[in-house]
Amino acid sequence: MKHVSILVPGGHTSLTNIEGTYQILAEVNETQKAMGKAPLFTIQLVGLSREARQRNGLFTIAPDLLIEEVKRTDLIIIPALFGDQTSALTRNQALIPWIVEQYKAGAEVASFCIGAFFLAATGLLNGKQCATHWRLANEFRAMFPEVNLVDDKIMTEEDGIYTSGGAYSYLNLLVYLIEKHAGRDVAILIAKAFMIDIDRNSQSPFIIFQGQKAHEDESVKKAQEYIEANFQDRITVDQLADLLALGRRSLERRFKSATANTVVEYIQRVKIEAAKKDLEISRKNVNEVMFDVGYSDSKSFRTVFKKITGLSPIEYRNKYNKEALFSDN
Repeated sequence: MKHVSILVPGGHTSLTNIEGTYQILAEVNETQKAMGKAPLFTIQLVGLSREARQRNGLFTIAPDLLIEEVKRTDLIIIPALFGDQTSALTRNQALIPWIVEQYKAGAEVASFCIGAFFLAATGLLNGKQCATHWRLANEFRAMFPEVNLVDDKIMTEEDGIYTSGGAYSYLNLLVYLIEKHAGRDVAILIAKAFMIDIDRNSQSPFIIFQGQKAHEDESVKKAQEYIEANFQDRITVDQLADLLALGRRSLERRFKSATANTVVEYIQRVKIEAAKKDLEISRKNVNEVMFDVGYSDSKSFRTVFKKITGLSPIEYRNKYNKEALFSDN
């Protein structure tokens, strides 16, 4: 059987990640038994202390084992650690060498949501793709620039290391791991039992673009503010460069460094965010929304919209604007 170590870090941790993983993997074992097969997983909670108090003492978790008692494991699950990430890393520093040692010995490692911060602190993600909650994407990039964060993806896999995107997307990664280790048939049964969308692979439709102003470049901030105030117009890089009395190349370099987007990407994201809000709350058709955010070419608008959200404008409208959906029927 494969030994699964669900970590129980100190501090404020996602109880949902811990209990949900335990429950779902235990159900895999029950499914295996029902099919006349041996259980697949030995599942244990592993921590730094015999008791881990959570939610200011509202809940207490008693790990099955301490890390020094686990000589060999096959899969390590890192739940989301909430609050200040630097403090969470410091508090749970002793877990890092153990995770690295187990990985080098052949264990796979999976992080859920912002547990990616802790996984990245091990150095195992350097040069690899990684997903995390889209809300903390900028903070993650600032802390771990050597990691290739793909904030639109719901999960990543590379060299036995797995990450999942925001919140309950950990369920999708769990089903993926079950499919890998138990087969597609078991994964489908588990997905049906827990009503998990087995083939969802993007968190783009859920991303709310809020601008990226956690930087100190005032010229770039002025450019961002101009874009956000005039998104209905056609804005060019040269126009912004002239407005700020900067060279085009200098503006593009500074903008990318400060926001992790090119100027054109930022303009597109601001326009598409405005379009998303219109599609969510208004009864305008797609062409009306397109014109309102400054696009005149429908093919271009639809291409950019799908690239950013993962859905076509009509699909997005039908998913999030129930009034518009019902009015079409």
